[in-house]
Amino acid sequence: MESSSQDKNLPATPQRLKQARTDGQVARSRDLANFAVLGGGALVLIALMPLGFERLRTALALQLRFDHQSLLQPQLMAERLVDGAVHGLLLALPLGLLVLAVVLGSAFASGSWTLSVKPITPDLKRLSPLAGLGRLFSKQQAVDTFKLAGIAAVVGVVAWQFISNHMEAFGTLLMRPLEIALGQLGSWITAGVGLLLLVVGFFAIIDVPMQRFLHANRLKMSMEEVKREHKQAEGDPQMKARRRQRQREMSQRNSVGAVPRADLVVMNPTHYAVAIRYDDATMSAPRVIAKGADLLALKIRDVAKASQVPVLQSPMLARALYAHAEIDDEIPSALYTAVAQVLAYVYQLKAAMKGEGAMPGEMPVPLVPQELDPHFKKPAAEATP
Repeated sequence: MESSSQDKNLPATPQRLKQARTDGQVARSRDLANFAVLGGGALVLIALMPLGFERLRTALALQLRFDHQSLLQPQLMAERLVDGAVHGLLLALPLGLLVLAVVLGSAFASGSWTLSVKPITPDLKRLSPLAGLGRLFSKQQAVDTFKLAGIAAVVGVVAWQFISNHMEAFGTLLMRPLEIALGQLGSWITAGVGLLLLVVGFFAIIDVPMQRFLHANRLKMSMEEVKREHKQAEGDPQMKARRRQRQREMSQRNSVGAVPRADLVVMNPTHYAVAIRYDDATMSAPRVIAKGADLLALKIRDVAKASQVPVLQSPMLARALYAHAEIDDEIPSALYTAVAQVLAYVYQLKAAMKGEGAMPGEMPVPLVPQELDPHFKKPAAEATP
């Protein structure tokens, strides 16, 4: 049972994928990078070849020219050498920058990029021979070895076919004028590079989804890891319950200041106290504006008496309101009738105290459904199915 729970057969969660990306672990295809370097370099080289060839020919002609002035001023040779190096740099630098742009563009397009310094951070664990052996015989290494062997075999076959088909034509280049021979050689090189790019591109198309599959397989999680991650992300249930309890208690303590605005306070008689307010112009139902238990209930009672807010003793209704109504929320619909009874009694009492009506009799017993009372227990006969 324990071993099966540790089997990593569940896909990685978004949090695990995000952490892996932060650590620099992304699905990266080397074949795609090779194709971008070779293909981008070939295209840039073909585009810059006319200009570069003309500049190199001019620089070479200048370097091979010797005259009497050069013998009298030897520093001219150094100046020509520097000038030739600058010309070469001006040709190589754009080529390198354009190829770098192509490589970065392919990485962004395939999603195999991330900004992380962790892969280059010194780590002594990487020097472990056991870890090295593990990487040597890993599934990733097996796939890379098989892939490289396949690429080498296909490239060898394509190269042999190309050379064998042009062997006789290569021999005739010596009998042709130099410019024609160079042009023919350039076309053959372009064709050969094109075939090479086709081979590398074919393997890159296969390698990109394969690397994504292997990357997802490496990041698979066990059920225990998913539970642990969920617990870390959401917090321990017991800690969350304690935090919610503290927040509820703080909210209740802060709600004492709203007691003077209440229409009445229902108590039980000292354990629970709930302050209720109702304004038919702005409220669709009575609302609980303060509640508390034990010492906080006594505090609510004292504040209510000091503010001349009626305090009624209704244990069952007080318990039900305290258990099922939150501060600043409407009372449950199941308690509408019970709260309406006590509100009506309070309104009659206030009117009588102002001389606007007769003094009401005893407060009616509110009709509170028994299932809403947290202290209500079903008889054993009813509880047994």
